[in-house]
Amino acid sequence: MRNSTGYRIFQVCNTIVLLVVVVLTLYPFVNIVAQSFSDEAAISSGRVNLLPVGFNLETYKVIMGDPTFWLNYRNTVVYTVVATALSLALTTCMAYALSKKHLRGRKFFVGFVVFTMFFNGGLIPNYVLVSELGLKNTIWAVVLPNAISVFNLLVMKTFFENMPTELEEAAAIDGLTTYGVLLRIVLPLSKAILATMALFYAVANWNSWFGAFLYFDQKSMFPVTMYLRNLIAGAETATSVGGGDDISQIASNVKAVTMVLTVLPILCVYPFVQRHFVSGVMLGAVKG
Repeated sequence: MRNSTGYRIFQVCNTIVLLVVVVLTLYPFVNIVAQSFSDEAAISSGRVNLLPVGFNLETYKVIMGDPTFWLNYRNTVVYTVVATALSLALTTCMAYALSKKHLRGRKFFVGFVVFTMFFNGGLIPNYVLVSELGLKNTIWAVVLPNAISVFNLLVMKTFFENMPTELEEAAAIDGLTTYGVLLRIVLPLSKAILATMALFYAVANWNSWFGAFLYFDQKSMFPVTMYLRNLIAGAETATSVGGGDDISQIASNVKAVTMVLTVLPILCVYPFVQRHFVSGVMLGAVKG
């Protein structure tokens, strides 16, 4: 079957538009990487574009030579793994329950969940609640408050609603309980949406710093994002009061270096879940 002239023109235009989008998306990131390896004078004069100018590793050496950086990096890995696992478990269980039309009070629970997307207790009540529960300076202070994302919950609920009910009915006839159906039938068929939700939660938890800023008083418990935030603030303060060449170099590209170090682990993980990402979002998309 031959493609029509109009379709071939559409393909060419579509390819050009997508290439432009790719270039516009990649340019800022490539520029940030180039700045992280560039000299202070080149950054200040705006001569850094896609390639480093005046190759320099001073800021990387300072950051990666600090034992506190690696301690906070380990904290971030632990917080992200624990928070993502807990969020996946809670979101999956709640979404599966809400996907059942025979659930009593289903409309009320769905409405209650959606209500929390627009209204919450506020910063001070949340802080008081976490403090009164004795969660300050513990991992649970940053893991529990945001354990369930309403958006992710609704996407997963829609995915479960679209699954063939005949599979679950057949499993129930064979003697499986509700938990058995979920664990042995539903979850194995939900790898795409689970991988997508895991990526969403992992990225959110990896980049999170405000919860640690509120609830952690001990520097040994800080995530790496808090360490890098404090490093940026310290470098800018040192520059404003006057510092040596090393301080000026660190201050000039510390933001670029922190962005590279923060995003690198996510870039390493993404290829392993990318093949599930698009299908998971599409399968769990809310129908119009």
